[in-house]
Amino acid sequence: MLSRTADNLFWMARNMERAENTARMLDVSFRMSLLPSSLDRRTQFEPILSIAPGDGRFGELYDSLSHENIIRYVALDQENAGSICSLIRLARENARAQRSAISSEAWESLNSTWLQVQNLDYDGLMRWGYRDFFDWVKERSHLFRGVVFGTMLHDDGFRFIRLGTFIERADNTARILDVKYHVLLPDSEQVGGYVDYYQWGALLRSVGAFRAYRRVYHDMVYPWRIAELLILREDMPRSLHHCYEVVVSTLEDLVGKKPLECRRIAGQTYALLRYGRIDRVFRDGLHEFLTEFIERNNALGLQLQEDFLMVPMVMAEAV
Repeated sequence: MLSRTADNLFWMARNMERAENTARMLDVSFRMSLLPSSLDRRTQFEPILSIAPGDGRFGELYDSLSHENIIRYVALDQENAGSICSLIRLARENARAQRSAISSEAWESLNSTWLQVQNLDYDGLMRWGYRDFFDWVKERSHLFRGVVFGTMLHDDGFRFIRLGTFIERADNTARILDVKYHVLLPDSEQVGGYVDYYQWGALLRSVGAFRAYRRVYHDMVYPWRIAELLILREDMPRSLHHCYEVVVSTLEDLVGKKPLECRRIAGQTYALLRYGRIDRVFRDGLHEFLTEFIERNNALGLQLQEDFLMVPMVMAEAV
């Protein structure tokens, strides 16, 4: 497969997954802001600026750090390349560049999603409703993935879409767990100590894991068990373990036994998740574990660019 085609398919999937994940982060912050807490609404939303994708221009574009402005910037602002609307536009552009490599149904799904948000402003978002909009973004992402899975050949192009989806999903799961602890745990309290368990329930619902938690643990909502569910459970669709299980198997289907560096990075990270223990994670520090994982995940994305996706310099100069 041509590297340009692979690159567009990879980033089409990443951008759409990232739009969904950004909606999930905004959703969990909004849900938490509605619950009784000593934290004000702005404090619930502020960490998103350092975690959600973006260009770091919030201070240039807005004169006050309010939750309304944060939502404008992260959800709607097309001057922010990491906003939900910008990510949907980028995914559509990736798809348009490779119309012949995707099914017509996949294109129509992305195109119709973009047409519904291209002129959306804050007043329109208020009429729509925060939660309804966030749920809609998640539903459109689910629809897109289902259409891709059900209508495209499961060839190399499909595998690059899978890689983009699950690398991005793993990144989001790690970041949303990290921001949850960052917001709720006081500086003087040890990680894994007392937290507001109602807010942990809001986190579980925002990643679609509340029922899964109840089925697995049959117990109260404990933060260390949530971390175990979203980090180490291989049967949890948004867990780090599951994401890397898919990444490793997809790479094996894509490259076979070729000794590429991306396979080594993915396999090493997968081994840490497959054989990891949650007590060890908390003993070493959840924040430190998640930070290291995000760095490893980013390294894998960069290595995939080098191994597969970058157009060789000679070809670029010839063009």
